[in-house]
Amino acid sequence: MKKTFLFLFYLLAGIITGALLANVCNGLGIPWIGYSNTIGLNPTVLDLIIVKITFGFTMTVSVAQIITIAIAMFLYERNN
Repeated sequence: MKKTFLFLFYLLAGIITGALLANVCNGLGIPWIGYSNTIGLNPTVLDLIIVKITFGFTMTVSVAQIITIAIAMFLYERNN
């Protein structure tokens, strides 16, 4: 159980660090690290007159996030 939480911590840290790094690099003029693509399903609305339900899922992944997730997984494996 402790290893699972530690793994999720490293994964989340890699995702957040990568997103921050991508934003900083876009501002500094290094656009290839900040390059991102959005994948997922377009939102679909189910209107039942009383209730409207929206289904959808989108995720934006950048080059910096891929790099930092790989580094985080390397550090996780090294520490365990």
